[in-house]
Formats: sequence, structure tokens, C-alpha cells
Amino acid sequence: MSSKLNLILIGPPGAGKGTQAERLTDDFNLPYIATGNILRAAIRDETELGTKAKSYMDKGELVPDDVITEVILEALGSADARDGFLLDGFPRTLPQADALAAGLEAADRRLTAVILIDVPDEEVTRRLSGRRVSVKTGRVYHVELDPPKHEGRCDIDGSRLVQRDDDKPETIAKRLAVYHAETEPLADYYERRGLLRRFDGTRSPTEVHDHIRATIATLRLEDEL
Repeated sequence: MSSKLNLILIGPPGAGKGTQAERLTDDFNLPYIATGNILRAAIRDETELGTKAKSYMDKGELVPDDVITEVILEALGSADARDGFLLDGFPRTLPQADALAAGLEAADRRLTAVILIDVPDEEVTRRLSGRRVSVKTGRVYHVELDPPKHEGRCDIDGSRLVQRDDDKPETIAKRLAVYHAETEPLADYYERRGLLRRFDGTRSPTEVHDHIRATIATLRLEDEL
């Protein structure tokens, strides 16, 4: 079996997964496989699976687990991901986790670790509900953590700052409810398999990154012994 780094990143919305993914892919030279990006690329390239996924999305339906799993396994089987990967946004549910395990086993591959960035609901709500976006430049501010020089206006061109629908408290509450119901059980699933590593996402991004990087380096060292 390969001793390459095969990692999954999980955590609630607003946990900082994107920030950590960016740093970790640089640290360990891993391809970043984000479900949304892979799905959009498959649809754009009009692959067989992309066309199948689009048919559900056009009807406003969720893409079924088996189609999503096929799209992801296809990406993991690409030349780019042969030497390892960092997977974000999949699996989201226990059936998806089972399907991924079966697909990796069939390819004689195994997961190195599942990285859980843990952030309590109230902190997620504070982070996301405080975000404001420039209608013109797309630059993101935060009313507490990174406020603009002039309230409600972009520093770059003075354009209006708005709150995205995704960042409204009622939408955040729904997103968190889905996370707790569907994705949170993955923590127990992977803990039972000895793969879960928990990190405190309330710390600064640099502290979180340093802790994750050190843990992964140790895991890789153990794997090589």
C-alpha cells in the first residue's frame, strides 16, 4: 500500500478550512480536491459524470451520492492525485464515507488522516454574520475582525459593502443544522478507525496551521518507519 499523504479536511462552515487547505497544499505539495470545484469542472468539461450531475442540478435536485462519489473517485484517480490529495467537502455523510472507503480500498489506497477543525456554533455565527463584501471589488471585510476604514464602504474604491445571503444568521443556523445532522457523525466514524485528528479552530489561523502541519509531519514520519 502507498504511504503517500491522503487527507480529508472536515469542519463546520466558517471554520477556516479554505485557509488551512491553501497552506497545507503548499506545505506538502498536494492537489486540493474541493467537491464544488470538481463538480463544476466536470460540468464545464461536459464529462459523462458532469452531464449526469448537471441533469439533477438543472431540476433543482441534490446530486445523488453515487454520482458525487464517482466524480470524486475519478478525480482521486487522476495523475495529479496519484501521489496524495487533500479532500475538502467530501464525504459529507456516512454513506459517502463508506463509498469513499470502498473506492480507495479497490484502488489499494488508504487514508492517512482526517483533519477536523472544530469551532463552536456561536463562533461560526460571529465569524460568518460579521462578513461584508464589496459589491464591486468582491473584497471581504469583517465588522469586528477586519473592518473597513469607513463603515459600509470598501477601502479600495468606496463601493457599498453588503451581507451575502449565506452569511445571514438564519441561513447560518440552517447550514449548522445540516452540518450537525449529516457531517458531524463523520467525526465518530473516523475516530473509531483511528484516523481522526482534532484541531481547535478558535485559535489564530497560523497557530492552527502550525499544529496541523506538525501533526501531519509526525504521521508521515511514523508511516515511513
